[in-house]
Parts: sequence; structure tokens; C-alpha cells
Amino acid sequence: MALQDKLIDALGRFATTFNSYRYIMAIKSAFITLMPVIIVGAFSVLISNMVLDPKNGLASFSLLSFLAALKPITSALNYATLNFLNIGAVFLIGIELGRINGIKSLFPGLLAVICFICVTPTTVEMMVDGQMHVVKDVLLRQFSDTRSLFLGMFIAILSVEIYCWLEGRKGLKIKMPDTVPPNVSASFSAMIPAIITTTAIATFGFLFHQLTGMYLYDAVYQVVQQPLERVVQSLPGILLLMFVAQLFW
Repeated sequence: MALQDKLIDALGRFATTFNSYRYIMAIKSAFITLMPVIIVGAFSVLISNMVLDPKNGLASFSLLSFLAALKPITSALNYATLNFLNIGAVFLIGIELGRINGIKSLFPGLLAVICFICVTPTTVEMMVDGQMHVVKDVLLRQFSDTRSLFLGMFIAILSVEIYCWLEGRKGLKIKMPDTVPPNVSASFSAMIPAIITTTAIATFGFLFHQLTGMYLYDAVYQVVQQPLERVVQSLPGILLLMFVAQLFW
């Protein structure tokens, strides 16, 4: 067997083994489901910039200037898709990982989103008319779009794994009479594991912020996501990204 064939076989075996890990399977399945959403968001950006933009698009011509009035449509599409991509990814990863662990309901996905919000800052300081104002109960775009993707995947996996482990402990299940409908009984059965999971994740985020002065988002973005973004902005990084995409396709 030639060296090239040996290398291809070795890479193929590695890719097969890597793709068989349940976390990779959950992430891959989630993003395959999200593909139509990503395409819709990409097309909305393309149409907004090339057709409806009054400065650089077709709307810059006087005969087509009326197209600029339609730009809020594509802006709404972009906001609803790409700006909330991380929330959808967290939800779907939670569902897929829950199914791999034997839980067929949608609750693991909802739990993953709840846990992600628990570690996300919801208070913002804004300067208005020279005065600093504190705005509470808001979710900044950086926490819902792709900038929080790595944190979202980590929290989704961690929270669902904790929940599935607790859900398998019979002592934590609330047993209802046989006359209770199965869906209601399942909700009560999941109550204690869900409370423990959300409390544990929220406590983890709180302690991390108290000990380091940073939120989990800042730590993950600076340590993992930001360096990767710099790598893929260079030619070697782009070539490596293309190689990895072809290897694991």
C-alpha cells in the first residue's frame, strides 16, 4: 500500500472515531438542523447590502431608490436568524444530547437555554447624556449571536450531562399515582434534577465571576474563541479550516 493510501486510511479512521463521540454527534446534528436558518440569514444580509442599501446597493440608483424602504424587512430577518443563532444552537444541542442519553423529550434543550442564561450577564451600564445608567434584565446581542457560541456549546453539554445523570437516580424522582397522565408524571419526575442542575450551573457562573472578576463569556471568548478567529483570518488558517471541513464531512 502506498504512503498516500496509508495516510488517507489513517485520516479516515481518525475522522470516523472523532465523529462517533456523542458530543460531536450532538453538535453536528444541531448545526445541520440550523442550516436553513443560517442560509436565510446569509441571504438577508446579501440582499440588504447588495440590493436594498441606499449607499452601496441597487437602491443607490435614483430609479431604484424605492428599494431602500424595504431594508427593514431584511434587517428583521437577520436579527431573527443570525443574531439569535447561539440560542438556537444551545437548544438543539441540548435536545440532541438528551436523545443520545436516552431522553426523547424537548426538555433538555429548554434546560440548556435556561442554564446558558443563568451564566450570562443581564445588567448593562450605558452612558446617556453624560450620566451612567444601569439597565437591568437585558440580553446583549453578543450573548445571543455567534460570539457566545463556544460558551453556549459548553454550557449546553455540561447542563444536559448533569441533568441526565441526575435523572437516572431513582431517589430524585417524584413518583405520582398511576391515575396521573404520563406527561404530567414526567414533568414532576424531572423537577428535582432540573432544580439541582440549574442551581449548580448558576452557582458555578456566580463563583467564577466572584473569584476572577470576569464572566464566563469573557473567559471563553478571550481564551478560546478570539485566538481561533485570528487564526482563520490568515491564509494558513483558512487552508487548515478547509482541510478540517473536508476531513470531517
